[in-house]
Amino acid sequence: MRALLFALVVVGGLAVAAWGSDAAPTASPRLAVVVRGLSAPVLVTQAPGEPGRLYVVEQGGLIRVVERGRARPRPFLDVRSLVVAGGEQGLLGLAFSPGYARNRTFYVNYTARGDGSTRVVRYRAANGRALPGSAREILRVEQPYSNHNGGNLVFGPDGSLWVGLGDGGSGGDPEDRAQNPDTLLGKMFRLDVAKAQPTPELVAIGLRNPWRYSFDRRTGDLWIGDVGQNAIEEIDRLPHGTTGLVNFGWNVFEGRSRFGDDTLGPGRLIQPVAQYTHADGCSVTGGYVYRGKAVPRLAGRYVFGDYCSGKIWSIGTKGGALRREPVNVPQLTSFGESLNGATLYAVSGAGTIYRFAR
Repeated sequence: MRALLFALVVVGGLAVAAWGSDAAPTASPRLAVVVRGLSAPVLVTQAPGEPGRLYVVEQGGLIRVVERGRARPRPFLDVRSLVVAGGEQGLLGLAFSPGYARNRTFYVNYTARGDGSTRVVRYRAANGRALPGSAREILRVEQPYSNHNGGNLVFGPDGSLWVGLGDGGSGGDPEDRAQNPDTLLGKMFRLDVAKAQPTPELVAIGLRNPWRYSFDRRTGDLWIGDVGQNAIEEIDRLPHGTTGLVNFGWNVFEGRSRFGDDTLGPGRLIQPVAQYTHADGCSVTGGYVYRGKAVPRLAGRYVFGDYCSGKIWSIGTKGGALRREPVNVPQLTSFGESLNGATLYAVSGAGTIYRFAR
């Protein structure tokens, strides 16, 4: 069994093309350091109304505020006493309410100390810091194993909070949870957080570990990096406006290849739009469709990478081949984007946040 976080492996090889030919690239991007010296960062984001600040999630249980290239010594949130961290567990996700500038509400996803369950908790903030006493748990999911927690939280174009969970862990989904619609493990679902206690609405089944996913700010399509098992890493896309339950195939399929003899559960099967083998990496890190202008080579392309190899690729949203980008991020745990989408960030679990530059 392979852990997603903090198990660097040296790999090589060529990515597998998803579609046909691609246009000639413009000038290559480079990586500029935004901040160093962080402790196991796994996510970077911004809060509505605060364009000058970055919020960085550290796996151990802190959310740090970065301004002008420096992290404030006092954290925005400290839940270290509530979190079990290490491997694929920890403080894993953060999403600010779209109305944060007015309501000061945000959500976190962490692995709870004691029982190892996934918790999604709502907080409020005041005077630049989270209010610990405002914590309200809106979701708890028991985890049978310590890996494949998922961990991301993203607000969608519909205003709902989208939550992706892994299949529960171990290897090969031994209890076939991903294809079982009666559990939230191995699923993508949404929560109407306007309700005091929202009920999960199932969107997709058949996911192994959707570690990082995002919405295209222009089209509303959902792009998912789903971590593979023994051979294949995959990128899935859910077009905006899709209705009815969909099925991304795990554990019947790994990528586009047959994995086991189990029967597909309900939902329309959607195969990956892109994949690569373990000759090129071992743990996909989903990214963003870049809609900014600062790095023309990446404009209109979905940018993603691999934790183990640090390689970064992009792919056109309307077709084309996987294109290897000439930059590398060791221990690539996440990507991020600025509020207006002009800046694209990459996160190294070794402690550095980068931005893509021309």
